Amino acid sequence: MMSKRKGNIEFDQSIDENDRFLSFRDFINGNLLTKKIVLKQIRYFILLVMIAFISIANRNHAEKVVIHLNQLQKDVKELRSHSITISAELIKVSRQSEVVRLVNRYGLGLQESLEPPNKLFIDER
Repeated sequence: MMSKRKGNIEFDQSIDENDRFLSFRDFINGNLLTKKIVLKQIRYFILLVMIAFISIANRNHAEKVVIHLNQLQKDVKELRSHSITISAELIKVSRQSEVVRLVNRYGLGLQESLEPPNKLFIDER
């Protein structure tokens, strides 16, 4: 009986010795995941996979933010040009000659003052 146990122990030790070495053949046939070395490190592999997923998600989020930022910059340029156009039109309409022309066109009955404006001085005593 002892010899059978000893034979089994030797057999177990030979499996342990084979578990210490990782080969390309083990990777190809799928035995790599059953090795004790790999099973001991499974937590680290899971951690690496989680870090990879987080990294991919972060990259996708950053790309979306950059696309949104570019769109906002285009909108700002467009709105700035629109603002400049409206400002130029306002300056054109607010000229005295343009105001007189618009008053005459709409027939408001207003007349342009021919007297220059007077300055008022206040004594601060």
